Amino acid sequence: MDVFDRPWPEPAVPTAWVVEVTEAVVVLGSTQPRSVVAPGVNAVRRRSGGGAVLVEPGGLVWVDVLVPAGDPLWQHDVGRAFAWLGRAWAGALADAGVGGAAAHEGPLVISAWSGIVCFAGLGPGEVTLDGAKVVGMCQRRARAGALFQCAALLDWQPRRLLDRLALDDDERVRGTHELATAARGLDLDRSILVDAFLDRLP
Repeated sequence: MDVFDRPWPEPAVPTAWVVEVTEAVVVLGSTQPRSVVAPGVNAVRRRSGGGAVLVEPGGLVWVDVLVPAGDPLWQHDVGRAFAWLGRAWAGALADAGVGGAAAHEGPLVISAWSGIVCFAGLGPGEVTLDGAKVVGMCQRRARAGALFQCAALLDWQPRRLLDRLALDDDERVRGTHELATAARGLDLDRSILVDAFLDRLP
């Protein structure tokens, strides 16, 4: 089953799915054209917005969280809806031994690369550590509720994503340099982070 088209429970109830990544794939945001990716590269599209993410085994922790409409965590404001989730991730990192992480409370922060690469920008609720993004989030809304898709970086090597995008050599070199400090990987065991995050869910 395509994880982006999984059926929601009916009636919608608070649910979390931990996704096990088995192969490398570029995940495009809902508005990104397929031409962003180099020919022959394995790519899929999610229904939520944002830039491209390289999903590969050992590279990140991926968790989807469903909040039903009317739930105490539900927010009509799309931006504010991320706040509790960002705090949960920051708390989970602290519980896992990574102090100093903080959920972004300001407006969207864009960069020259954020329209292409998810971890080059910073949105409400997303989590940083020493100024570098470590947890990215996006959401898809339906009448039944909101589905939040979360990616916590375990490894950040921007060139691995840039090599899969339709860029020339100069752009790849520039992007590798400019994105090096935009995000960072977390030196954590995947299972420890997953357990810590699930324990933080209300």
